[in-house]
Amino acid sequence: QVRLMESGGGSVPPGGSLRLSCVASGHIYSTLCMGWFRQAPGKEREGVAHINPSSGYTYYSDSVKGRFTVSRGNTKASLFLQMDNLKPEDTAMYYCAARSGMCSTSPTLFADWGQGTQVTVSS
Repeated sequence: QVRLMESGGGSVPPGGSLRLSCVASGHIYSTLCMGWFRQAPGKEREGVAHINPSSGYTYYSDSVKGRFTVSRGNTKASLFLQMDNLKPEDTAMYYCAARSGMCSTSPTLFADWGQGTQVTVSS
């Protein structure tokens, strides 16, 4: 089991930036997929970004491509999400998740989740 803890959320005006961090502990290994998801009120949880641990391939949802950057720490136990040019539609609870094996955009395939960090974009 992997324990995850997110930080870095907050409230910013449109066009602002935030950097989310996720620290993992427990059963960490090099092939562990870690990714970011978000859920806005009344909406389904959606995949935002992830890094394939074996290939280094990065995935971004169409809604954040070009504005968000996902990266992983050297120890593989941390995951970051740099969010620039934030928009009101980015307002959501952001979650870090982990799973063994290949990465996926489906939240149902991820076994371990953090508590989430709130991001609010409003003028």
